Amino acid sequence: MGIINKMSEESFNTDVSDTQATTVAPVKPEEFDFAAYQEYEQRLLQRCRAFWQADFGVLVYRRMRVAEVFSYGCRDMKSSLEWQLGALQKSMAYPADVPNFLEPWYGIGTVAACFGQDYIWEDGQAPAMRPKFQSVTEALEYPAIPVAETAIGKRTLEMIDYFQNKCDGRLPLSLCDIQSPLNVAGYIVDMTGFFTDVYDKPDQVKVLLNRLADLLVEFNQEQLKRTGDLCVWPGHGFASCRAFDGLGLSDDNSLMLSGEHYQELAAPALARAGKPFGGAGYHCCGNWTGKIEIVKQIKDLRWVDAAFSAATDPEPCPTEPFGEAFSHTDITVNARIVCDANTVIDAVRRLWQPGLKLVAVTYCQSPEEQKAAYKQIHQICQTKEERL
Repeated sequence: MGIINKMSEESFNTDVSDTQATTVAPVKPEEFDFAAYQEYEQRLLQRCRAFWQADFGVLVYRRMRVAEVFSYGCRDMKSSLEWQLGALQKSMAYPADVPNFLEPWYGIGTVAACFGQDYIWEDGQAPAMRPKFQSVTEALEYPAIPVAETAIGKRTLEMIDYFQNKCDGRLPLSLCDIQSPLNVAGYIVDMTGFFTDVYDKPDQVKVLLNRLADLLVEFNQEQLKRTGDLCVWPGHGFASCRAFDGLGLSDDNSLMLSGEHYQELAAPALARAGKPFGGAGYHCCGNWTGKIEIVKQIKDLRWVDAAFSAATDPEPCPTEPFGEAFSHTDITVNARIVCDANTVIDAVRRLWQPGLKLVAVTYCQSPEEQKAAYKQIHQICQTKEERL
């Protein structure tokens, strides 16, 4: 079957700031059709609930990621909201099973702020953060304060309140991008010192990661006081809605630890951070196939996220090992696949296994291309299950 709007390159595009982004037109709150989106969300939630309660199945999510929101634009909550409303409005034209949502994204140093750190802002860039300590011992000696008392934490809570007020509490909203304890450790302690301590002072590393997990949980609970039942799960980077549960956590630094060290030191902290929210969701950029068996053993793991095309990540994951590893596990695979519909369909065909819970995350350029991908994905997965 021919597919329209085929991308010219099926590889990672280094000429753009965000290969997963979609261009949208900002929409002011007073111009947004809240009733239409509420009706749209409720319709899709029926499919999401059925999927979440089932032992296997597939959903399609057309992610509307706005580059500016996850870059310099996060500094201006007014502009961030308008870009995101534009994304929600545009998303309704693309056939999908999971609705998009608002996100109070304000950089990725949220928990690091507890240790007296603040953002470094460069023109046109997302905020950055420089590690403050040279060793885990130094970090543990610092009198950390709750995230909600930091400038970054206060700003995030203000953004949630602003989004809620401007939208009259009518739209789905995620927690902020909190990151995993292991990732946060990299913003606090210089990585050379941190990895030295992994070998020399593993007990201290474990204490620090658990402390970061507790600070993370505390701030998420503070956010939940504001989001209430509008909160979507697992949140940032994942297909998320109010019918799901589990907390998505970016754990990219896991690639730099051996399987033994990750299982002993970092995985328990990830599970600790996710436990109050129904279990953890694991995200890692790049090819983390070698960590599959270790990741599967994370206590109460609910989700994994991976890239499955070269246009998504310069080193994507191979499909077959993931389909085989996560079928019949009740762990949902969030599969990000940037490229034309033919590439998406081919990746899903190779990824799908009987007993798998799969969310195919697409970035098709037009509603027509998305429609073709949507139809084919459901046909592939239904047909393979019927062969059992």
